[in-house]
Amino acid sequence: MRAILSVSDKTGIDVLGRGLAIMGVEIYSTGGTRRALEAAEVPVKPVSELTGFPEILDGRVKTLHPAVYGGLLARRDVPGDLEVLAEHGLAPIDLVAINLYPFEVIVARRNVTLRAALEQIDIGGPAMLRAAAKNFLAVLPVCDPADYAAVLEALRQIEGPAPAFRRGLAAKAFRHVAAYDALIAAYLGAGDPAWPEELPLSLRKVGDLRYGENPQQQAAFYAVLYPGAGPAGLVGARQLQGKPLSYNNILDADAAWQTASDFGSAAVAIIKHTNPCGLARAATALEAYERALAGDPLAAFGGIVAVNVAVDTELAQRIAERFYEIVLAPDFEAGALEVLAARPNLRVLALPFDGPGPHHLAWRSVTGGVLVQEPDSVSSAEVRAGQVVTRRSPSEAESAALAFAWRAVRHVKSNAIVLAQGEALVGMGAGQPSRVAAVEIAVARAGARADGAVLASDAFFPKADGVEAAAQAGVQAIVQPGGSRGDAEVIAAADAAGLAMVFTGTRHFLH
Repeated sequence: MRAILSVSDKTGIDVLGRGLAIMGVEIYSTGGTRRALEAAEVPVKPVSELTGFPEILDGRVKTLHPAVYGGLLARRDVPGDLEVLAEHGLAPIDLVAINLYPFEVIVARRNVTLRAALEQIDIGGPAMLRAAAKNFLAVLPVCDPADYAAVLEALRQIEGPAPAFRRGLAAKAFRHVAAYDALIAAYLGAGDPAWPEELPLSLRKVGDLRYGENPQQQAAFYAVLYPGAGPAGLVGARQLQGKPLSYNNILDADAAWQTASDFGSAAVAIIKHTNPCGLARAATALEAYERALAGDPLAAFGGIVAVNVAVDTELAQRIAERFYEIVLAPDFEAGALEVLAARPNLRVLALPFDGPGPHHLAWRSVTGGVLVQEPDSVSSAEVRAGQVVTRRSPSEAESAALAFAWRAVRHVKSNAIVLAQGEALVGMGAGQPSRVAAVEIAVARAGARADGAVLASDAFFPKADGVEAAAQAGVQAIVQPGGSRGDAEVIAAADAAGLAMVFTGTRHFLH
């Protein structure tokens, strides 16, 4: 039996090497792996002894040889294949243990050059893994150090590795190579304005989940790997306490993170079923929390609290007074963690609140396919640069509140309406098939706070009824995209009620 070991990650390679050597396996290796095996006193031969050809081009070519690929691809149950090997003085290779050049690590370094990145594109490694995986009925393709112990145990069995075990290693090898190639494709295609005809995606499992949206659904959490970028959002979170995250927890926590990240400090978002039921920005995180909670204290029960600055002890004490599923923030003072520890089931997450990076794309699955788009963003100037279409212009205070509401409404499911007093959400209507119904819900949630509030609508009002319902509740100013056939009717209703209205020309649907 013969094996080729050639790994970038040397974890456990000494253990694998010793185990194979004890079984009498003839081991060949390259470069750093061979030196690591020699240091561990594992008998090993250079691959050049197998191929009869030296490494060339600074190591770019060392395993690309018929002695390697003939040995890997020869079918043991096809006599003609074995005859060809014998004719050319070659022999079968029964196992390869390979993991690939650290392309992902290298391109993540600051100021890495294109030439340095290209040198980390592995050629021989993927080729050998693919060859071994194609011939998995006879050859073991091993790409994960975590599998070394299982491989050695399988080889010790009298009947040898089971067909299902071999097939599992082959599938894992092909997945490993596919993810690696997807990272390289993304790196080389960075900045390409066109949407490519083929779009590979590299994913790495963060962990299994207890279940999906419902107990009868299995689920797992995967990180999207972007070349040169660290983990973003919930993928990069450190869980400091509490029960494991569920599928729904992750969805809600992501919505909370995206919402709080969209506002300058200090902002607090309270999320329920991916919608903000409370949202505010203030001079301190404690004040922002109090104002966010006041937005809808009933709906906040069992919600997710996101704070875009560090949580101190005083704020933690207020949070701990109520039942929440998750609290997330960039950091927590030691005293805050002591307070929150009194609620051991509360999940506490620490993660950067810097929002999605420039590499980020929004992915949405549909039956049999995936929708991909750039993330929606709102300019801080959209309201002030918008067109005042009513006789009355908004006051400075109203303009500031409109800017806050306009930024907030894009985090609410369409049809979306939000009411704000200053920089605090006081009413919200989400996900309604009728825009006037969304207004009525937002007004009802706001109650007396609708009087003097401003309103933001994620898309235009098709008729005057929504504006009339808002005006009747005491709303003073409205921001919306405009562009409806009924704009003239809507503007007339606003003027009749003495409202100020701004058209931004930009829609912010969130389906």
